[in-house]
Amino acid sequence: MPETPSAARRSERARAAILTATADLIRELPYAKLSIESIASRAGVGKQTIYRWWPSKGAVVLDAMLERYSSPEGLVLPDTGDIRADLRLLLRGAVAELTDPDSEAFLRAMYIEIQQDPEIGRYYRERLLLPQRAALAARLAAGVEAGQVRADLDTEVALDLLLGPIQSRWSLGLDGLTEAYADAVLDAALAHLAP
Repeated sequence: MPETPSAARRSERARAAILTATADLIRELPYAKLSIESIASRAGVGKQTIYRWWPSKGAVVLDAMLERYSSPEGLVLPDTGDIRADLRLLLRGAVAELTDPDSEAFLRAMYIEIQQDPEIGRYYRERLLLPQRAALAARLAAGVEAGQVRADLDTEVALDLLLGPIQSRWSLGLDGLTEAYADAVLDAALAHLAP
């Protein structure tokens, strides 16, 4: 039986409250202390309401992150005709996001969850990582067509050269994740990518 309009509105309000509560709590608590109970309490719903839509804490956190940080049209990289400028904007944006306390809290939580829950890992890759890599691959392909990137480009290696060092530095908690570091990564990658 389909939900009545008022039940649908209540469901959407509850869902929004859960995602908002999750986003607030992820910034306030260490991830290990975040629980379905704390999310339910903050959202003003019962635990069973959360479990009706999500199988685990990680699934709620991932949806709250996607709700906050993804756009309906997906990731579209700029194509100004200058591959260096476009990639600089991308890499500096990645550094800014990884060092922003709000987004970093979500990303650290996901880093934990994808190691422990293969289903969350699959969903995270499908909804976030693979679309990001596809957008960057499309921009690199445009660079090949424009003669700004080598014609024999191995796209997977190029993606890893551009994204890997920043991701590695962040995941290890190393200092120096700055715009200058992003620029150095870009210079090193472009030395390989140039025609």
